[in-house]
Amino acid sequence: MTKRLDTVGTMACMKTLLMLFNVVFWASGVLIVCTVLWIEIQLQHYVDISMDGVWAALIALGGFGLFLSLAVMLACCCTTRGHPALLHLYGAFLAVVALLELGVGASVYANRTCLRDKFYLGLNESMAEYGRNDIKRDHIDSMQATLECCGHKSYTDWLELYPQMAIPLSCCKVSRKTCNVNETDDIYTQGCYTRALDLINDNLGLVAGTAIGVAFFPFIGVFLACCLANNINKAKSLWGDGPIING
Repeated sequence: MTKRLDTVGTMACMKTLLMLFNVVFWASGVLIVCTVLWIEIQLQHYVDISMDGVWAALIALGGFGLFLSLAVMLACCCTTRGHPALLHLYGAFLAVVALLELGVGASVYANRTCLRDKFYLGLNESMAEYGRNDIKRDHIDSMQATLECCGHKSYTDWLELYPQMAIPLSCCKVSRKTCNVNETDDIYTQGCYTRALDLINDNLGLVAGTAIGVAFFPFIGVFLACCLANNINKAKSLWGDGPIING
């Protein structure tokens, strides 16, 4: 009797932990979707400048987050009903998710040079079209004001364009009404490419740590799902197919 109570108590604990994991995992899926929406709304002005494939990647990432949220809802049903086969299947699904996240992270890291090159070329092309393309002009102005930068690698890049172009007022770090773009004290002098790389490098450790944590988080669910399934099988071996704790 004591052994049976211990087994029931263990299963109840494992179910509770797995349900808590499901809630957190569902929240992570929602967070991914919200982050993608925020990027599309807030960062589109300088994401559009460089990489045509970025939007496809963002849409795919948002779809992945939505898929996770829906999958976790089904997983909660599996956890509540306590079917070992479904729990093992859920564990396998979480393992695949973790491997996919690790693969995406490794792919981004391996192609970081290519991404930098695309940003470099895209910024050059946008600056060359600044006076002829209103959309590119708005993107450049927004990026320079947001990142507090000017030009590609330096503010002098605007003067070296052909045909030569005046330094935009979006480079001003003082009021535009009093800004003299020919005075370096009134404008940002650091280039946007350099500024963007500096921001990435300064936060690389935080981003890498977060990415690793997110990638390995599903393995917690794998462990909990497999442990719960094994405990249910153990309980069935002790007292057959009688009633096992639900909910």
